[in-house]
Amino acid sequence: MYERDVLAGNWRRPLKGKIPQVPAELDLVVEDAGGGFCGAVVACDKEAVTLEDRFGRRRVFPLDPAAFLLEGEVVTLVRPAPRGPGTPGRSASGSVAVQGLRARVARESRIYVEGVHDAALVEKIWGHDLRVEGVVVEYLEGVDRLPEIVSEFAPGPGRRLGVLVDHLVGGSKESRIAARVSSPHVLVVGHPFVDVWQAVKPSVLGIPAWPSVPRGLPWKEGVIAALGWTLEPSDAWRRILGSVRTYADLEPELLGPVEELIDFVTAPGEPPDEESA
Repeated sequence: MYERDVLAGNWRRPLKGKIPQVPAELDLVVEDAGGGFCGAVVACDKEAVTLEDRFGRRRVFPLDPAAFLLEGEVVTLVRPAPRGPGTPGRSASGSVAVQGLRARVARESRIYVEGVHDAALVEKIWGHDLRVEGVVVEYLEGVDRLPEIVSEFAPGPGRRLGVLVDHLVGGSKESRIAARVSSPHVLVVGHPFVDVWQAVKPSVLGIPAWPSVPRGLPWKEGVIAALGWTLEPSDAWRRILGSVRTYADLEPELLGPVEELIDFVTAPGEPPDEESA
């Protein structure tokens, strides 16, 4: 049943100090300290936990003391406490999941992101939260026309616009374009990554780091070649997105800006419209 001999006690190095106990909640990503298998928790009982890796392979491990690594630290997984009636679950963003959610008529306020990959990642992690708040995410297909697009949107009280920009760093083309947008009803924030792919932690994909791509080469194609993947960019993105489960799989440089945008477009004084019939 198990991936190793559970009676062989010589696979772990001696440890000092108290080892933390961590509930084996669904979607928690850990690594088997003995064999290196890394995956998300998909099931747990009183004796064992089942992990699923990014390729969909599942393995079962006993709940031995100090048998797993969580973000590089040795932990002991324990069976989660059963939820009582009415105990709320968590969405992929870590917020309290709203049960029996009804669709709302969308707010006039919007969040714009640069491309379809950005929109897909935001939807996967924050989709539940956005539906609760009645916020729609649209994509720009680049920021070159951002000032004109903002003008066409006609922001104002009750009609706020939040914009997420890739590679928003000092001296970049993106930062110069963003600086041309000035309105109390518009918030432009960004992350430092060349592409939103880099906002996914490399460990989620089983790679040590995102490759560096020389200037002048298409970034996505350069990454795919450096990683030795025989995939088209669209297929590579599906592989990347399929490996993301929760906010913990993303870099904080993306998490903070997205949360800031959601707060901005749902601030007091920006109520959603009435629930749809």
